[in-house]
Amino acid sequence: MYDSNVSAAATPFSCNNDSSETSPQEIGSCSSMPRLTHPPPQPETAVQGRKKRRRRPKVCKNKEEAETQRMTHIAVERNRRKQMNEHLAVLRSLMPESYVQRGDQASIVGGAIEFVKELEHILQSLEAKKFALLEHGNVSNKEHFGNENEINESEKAHLGSPFAQFFAYPQFSCSHSQVGNKYTSQSKAAIADIEVTLIETHANIRILSRRRVRQLSKIVGAFHSVFLTVLHLNVTTLHSLVLYSISAKVEEGCQLNSADDIAGAVHHMLRIIEEEAILGCHT
Repeated sequence: MYDSNVSAAATPFSCNNDSSETSPQEIGSCSSMPRLTHPPPQPETAVQGRKKRRRRPKVCKNKEEAETQRMTHIAVERNRRKQMNEHLAVLRSLMPESYVQRGDQASIVGGAIEFVKELEHILQSLEAKKFALLEHGNVSNKEHFGNENEINESEKAHLGSPFAQFFAYPQFSCSHSQVGNKYTSQSKAAIADIEVTLIETHANIRILSRRRVRQLSKIVGAFHSVFLTVLHLNVTTLHSLVLYSISAKVEEGCQLNSADDIAGAVHHMLRIIEEEAILGCHT
């Protein structure tokens, strides 16, 4: 039996006001109802601080504008594909059939790369032969310079620096002067002429240096150690000099992030090869 005169502070309301006795079932139902004596505080600042975000009005294009834009995009893309196919057809016609096994775009571009590298090698070989002929006087001055008694300054500079036309903006430059059949460097800082151009992950590297024993194999091995994969390689020799034209791919994990970094690494490789060759001569 429960006393019906219970204060409101202890029990906020009565579940059964008509009877002073309450059954266990009624007690259970009363205990399950929420207590309202201490309501949680709700500060007004929290409610006022919430501001509704204004949604930007969507730009709704009408059907005519959307269709016009779509047709313009299609026309531009069609024109681009047409020009690409025309250029590929011209490029294929300029190459021997042996360089293009298939007619797809990848085969045509790949064949063009091989053909350009072959032409570059032929040009470098002809340049070396021309330099040797002019050097030994087997070709008359009149035939090459237009004057039997005069040689212009540009040709003198060309004779003093073979393969100079293949280096536009070298990172390392080493001036070569002829002493008999030997070429000596006028600059102690630079071991060779080195020029590197980098486009995305492909590097074009030109090196003009002295020939050393197993030099090429050491360079290729050093390239692989710094995650540079050799794709194409041309070698042209002239007396004690050698010209390397290398196309390399910068693989994942390579720490050389610029053309200057690659040129510096190549120069370091050549310096090590040079020091090993000097030590080998003294021993």
